Amino acid sequence: MAKILIVDDDPDFQIATRIVLERAGHQVIAAASGDEGLARARAEHPDLIILDVIMDTVLDGLSASDQMHEDPALKDVPIIMVTSIANTDYAALFPTDEEIHIDAFMSKPIAPNDLIRQVNRLLAAK
Repeated sequence: MAKILIVDDDPDFQIATRIVLERAGHQVIAAASGDEGLARARAEHPDLIILDVIMDTVLDGLSASDQMHEDPALKDVPIIMVTSIANTDYAALFPTDEEIHIDAFMSKPIAPNDLIRQVNRLLAAK
């Protein structure tokens, strides 16, 4: 069983993802913003993080992933970035020419089996 942190401001996404992950035997904690996610990650030491992009700001999740990468205690925690930014007016703001500190990228909506497959792949690689 892994401890997984969901960082997403959409309570429906948090609930649905929690159900999928808990049914797969994982412990789930959650946060609703990049800053809260960073604080929870530092306090809870998750095995994996599921991180949205658009929260308090348009690129809140990217900022959080950069800060996690710079933190020696968090830099090796795998991050799955999950977002619907491609379907918004903000798609052009998502950087394509710089290194993004994530281990997998998934577009919402996510099929539960695909999420579990990514989670299992990244946890096995740790």
